[in-house]
Amino acid sequence: MTELQKKNEAYKRKIAIRNTIIVFSCAVLLVISFVVSMNTGYMKLSPADTLRTFFGGGTNKENLILFDLRLPRIVISVLIGAGLALSGCIIQGISRNALADPGLLGINAGAGLMVILYTMFFGTKSFLSIFTLPFLALIGGGTTAILIYSIAYKKDEGIAPMRLILTGIAIQAGISALTTVLVVKLDETKYNFVATWQVGNIWGSNWKFVLTLLPWLILLIPYVLYKSRVLDILNLGDDVAYSLGTSVEKERRGLLAAAVVLAAVCVSVGGSISFVGLIAPHLARRLVGPKHSILLPTCALTGAVLVSASDTIARIVIQPSEIPTGIIVAIIGAPYFLYLLTKNR
Repeated sequence: MTELQKKNEAYKRKIAIRNTIIVFSCAVLLVISFVVSMNTGYMKLSPADTLRTFFGGGTNKENLILFDLRLPRIVISVLIGAGLALSGCIIQGISRNALADPGLLGINAGAGLMVILYTMFFGTKSFLSIFTLPFLALIGGGTTAILIYSIAYKKDEGIAPMRLILTGIAIQAGISALTTVLVVKLDETKYNFVATWQVGNIWGSNWKFVLTLLPWLILLIPYVLYKSRVLDILNLGDDVAYSLGTSVEKERRGLLAAAVVLAAVCVSVGGSISFVGLIAPHLARRLVGPKHSILLPTCALTGAVLVSASDTIARIVIQPSEIPTGIIVAIIGAPYFLYLLTKNR
């Protein structure tokens, strides 16, 4: 082995160790956020009470607070953050567009439209809605994604980044206008629910919603991680990907479908939380670089921490009332989005 090869191997080992430390640090940060959130809320539980209750020694009231009210919501916020972040990372990878995410492209709006239609006809109290909403949101988000893809794609050019963004914004505007027309026809109860849901309210706060969301992520996350090398190749451009023997359109459609499903099921439970799919991939990319085998896990952890921390802040800022989680995320995300726009001018 030559001296240059030895240096390259040493450099690779150094980067691998560094990235492992970063991923581990993100996981530790998520655990800290989880623990802090368990100890935070209008109904007080000391850290000692929380620990005792968590291991089965709590009173009926403490069990109710921790296991029935806080833990389901915390788990849901973690799952939503990871799902939306992965969805954004996939969309940025297949479009080679640093400003793409499911919210900006209208996928969230399409999923939300179906949720609002369901709310109009069946209300918010139906037990069946817990299990049907992800499928309805998937129909809305999938239809929107197909429409955007069809318009933005050109045979000789593939997916043009600027055309993708502009198409998504235009379709999102149309869906938002239709949503507004539908919302004004709702009665007061349904209107209040939809209004808070549209700004990113984690309205599902029991274990049934966790069971609704969890299977989708268990199925899709391994698939996305398995396709990390494909995302690396797609980032090199269609010509290079074709020359390496990759079935570009087949892989792109499969990954886009996974991104749409992740975004749609998260929106159905957590409302229209924007910017997570934009911010988390950028932060993760700054930490570990563009290689998707390490970028995707880091991205999922970053998104989970972002939404979990935002939800904790939303619950304590104006106690005993709450701010929708999406507003806190937007307060963080909007300035960062403007920064990205300026940097990528």
